[in-house]
Amino acid sequence: MQRADAADQASSIAWRVRDMVSVLSMVSSGHVDRPMRRREFLIGFGGAAICPWAARAQQDRPVIGFLHGASRSEFPKQVAAFHRGLNEAGYIEGQNLTIEYRWADNQPERLPALAADLVRRQVAAIVSFGGPQSILAAKNATATVPVVFNTGADPVKMGLVASLNRPGGNVTGSSFFSEELGAKALDLLHEIVPRAKTVGLLINPRNPETPRQSAETAAAARALGLTLEIVRAGTPPEIDQAFDTLTERRVGALLIGPDAFYGSRIQQLVALAASHRMPVMSYRRDFVEAGGLVSYGTNILEAYRQTALQVTRVLKGAKPAELPVIQATKFEFVINLKTARSLGIDIPGAISARADDIIE
Repeated sequence: MQRADAADQASSIAWRVRDMVSVLSMVSSGHVDRPMRRREFLIGFGGAAICPWAARAQQDRPVIGFLHGASRSEFPKQVAAFHRGLNEAGYIEGQNLTIEYRWADNQPERLPALAADLVRRQVAAIVSFGGPQSILAAKNATATVPVVFNTGADPVKMGLVASLNRPGGNVTGSSFFSEELGAKALDLLHEIVPRAKTVGLLINPRNPETPRQSAETAAAARALGLTLEIVRAGTPPEIDQAFDTLTERRVGALLIGPDAFYGSRIQQLVALAASHRMPVMSYRRDFVEAGGLVSYGTNILEAYRQTALQVTRVLKGAKPAELPVIQATKFEFVINLKTARSLGIDIPGAISARADDIIE
């Protein structure tokens, strides 16, 4: 986090230096109406105030806040996808856009203070990622600064917006509805591992959406005639303990609940699944690419790109109250056949035919 902040500060200083060079060029070429006082120049360079030309340059470059519940080092692909969306809309960080990054490093208790800091800095908008805690922190911090969220939950059920088409208030965003896919994911997992009569659900107790998610998945398990064992983990050691508990309870397959924290622990989850010989389904494609068995959910990178496009609409004047929430329309079903073979699982041809992608 310190390295990221230092990089952001360096970028800001570089642009100030460029502004000052531009001013000096104007002075030397005679494109000013009066001599510039030394104090005007030095104050602008120091940051307490800026000269008129630098002020105009900063006004032409809006500042947005980027709030995330996880750590920057864990989400490089997602940040890159976010920048792709910005670039498509004509915004390039460091040229005509400044981004103030705030990462909670998987410490959700820090999020309210980080959101409040962005509001104090009078950013043009706050874009919030990394779980319900991050979004709620941004929403609760301000009733005036536009908040653009990216969530896997239903934003209406979360109380973020009045409706998907007309959000109302200062909040809008995009939803990939991964937390609404528990029943479908469980059904697919049951088809792949029909011998598993007891299935586990891994959930993060820090996620405020966990109670609803657990209840809906439990109802789906009952409908399929399955026994559901719920295990909770909100830290890396607790994930280790959760897999030990699942083995002790003779759980035959595991469904990982949608949560940004689990997205940051993919390597750990894949390793534990392999060592415990546990068939595991995630909501993230990169889990399967890393060696996990199967995933079902939307394209996370596309969700970040869409969220970037949404915040650029706000920057161009769209009112969050009238800007419909972007809804994911495509969900990916991905299978790793190599992992299936290592677990002794024969994927039926009918299921393979339904997969959007198969990793050999």
